[in-house]
Amino acid sequence: MVIMMKLNAPQHDVEKVKEKIKQNNCKPHLITGNFKIAIGVTGQTNKLSEEEFLTMDSVEEVVRVSKPYKLVSREMKPSDTIVNINNFPIGDKELTIIAGPCSVESRQQLFDIAGELKEMGIKYFRAGAYKPRSSPYSFQGLKEKGLEYLSDVRKELGMMIVTEAKDNTALPLIAECSDIIQIGARNMQNFSLLEDVGKLTNPILLKRGLAATIEDLLMSAEYILSEGNFNVILCERGIRTFETMTRNTLDLNAVPMIKKNSHLPIFVDPSHGIGIADKVPPMALAAVAAGADGLIIEVHNHPEKALSDGFQSLTPKNFRIMLEKIKQIAPIVNKTMETYVNAK
Repeated sequence: MVIMMKLNAPQHDVEKVKEKIKQNNCKPHLITGNFKIAIGVTGQTNKLSEEEFLTMDSVEEVVRVSKPYKLVSREMKPSDTIVNINNFPIGDKELTIIAGPCSVESRQQLFDIAGELKEMGIKYFRAGAYKPRSSPYSFQGLKEKGLEYLSDVRKELGMMIVTEAKDNTALPLIAECSDIIQIGARNMQNFSLLEDVGKLTNPILLKRGLAATIEDLLMSAEYILSEGNFNVILCERGIRTFETMTRNTLDLNAVPMIKKNSHLPIFVDPSHGIGIADKVPPMALAAVAAGADGLIIEVHNHPEKALSDGFQSLTPKNFRIMLEKIKQIAPIVNKTMETYVNAK
């Protein structure tokens, strides 16, 4: 259920509505829009009467949300959610590109790659300090030392950091040094982790699970929003199908479907989606054409020596070429790339 109130509703009117919701053992979620104030209601809303709210001051409309995901749905919030980080909006007209290596390997490696990306106008730098891997014998990341190196990049180069939270234990450290916390595909339904990141203020990049439906992804996002964190970015990164020629099957159908059903920004990760470096650029272009709000791309200065995912990583040179092509097609889908002035 969503209760629509006048944008200029007095605070005491808003508080009265919230208190009435709580009295009925439900939870209110304040959502301020451009034209109205919306209060989302979660819990056993079937027990609530629409009429009892319609008679309250400043209330204009009460709408039942039909989707199983409530706070995430367009019914709850018709306008797009814009996630603002240091005055750089995500989900607006500007196409956001996150780039960097799969994992932190050394301080020098990070600064070499980050330095080149910064020259191209990249604001968001990604790298994993903690690496959840399919094999326990694979490189698991530098952990706390990796976070230290990422903090150095943030401080010395002024880039915003995107890194993955592997579990609840390391979450406080990751939240302190990152601007966006990534929840990887393997953790998409780690509900205790989702609840914990929902209690934070950091924006969350939530990746689609290996065999998750679009609705599964939206329901996982619902866990985060239900705890109070509305700064969520969804990410399509490919799903497992019967196809074996590529690492995964990049489901670009998810982009327009999520745009229709949810107000949250949607990114695409073509690096994991296809898993073959020279096939990443065409899938990145296709993702932009499909309407994605951003891309997350793996870039490594020496992919052949990478400790993880080198096979799907672009060199800075090839990334630069791809960036130029993206700049050409972005205006066609009403996206701008004004911050990437140094891409040539």
